Amino acid sequence: MSELSETRMMRIVDELAEAAQRVGLEVRREKIMREIGYRTRGGACRLRDKNLVIIDRDQPAAEQLEVIAEALRSRDLESVYLSPAARRIVHLGDVAT
Repeated sequence: MSELSETRMMRIVDELAEAAQRVGLEVRREKIMREIGYRTRGGACRLRDKNLVIIDRDQPAAEQLEVIAEALRSRDLESVYLSPAARRIVHLGDVAT
């Protein structure tokens, strides 16, 4: 199996962001501030009445993909169409294809 290209991974990130919105998650791509010695990566959270997924837009595509896939793993995606590659990543965490 070969690794997905950066461009292909970003397409899957976009596909998963659309799927997230269909299941009630608002996806935000933000510049997350960092300090020396502190690593942030984003993730799912609840803010007031909104379920959010925060993605650090400066992270590599593979890390963005991990964050959004992790947030979707706890959601019911049976009625949402996902490409085979996107579904495999969400269910298996398999970024290689």
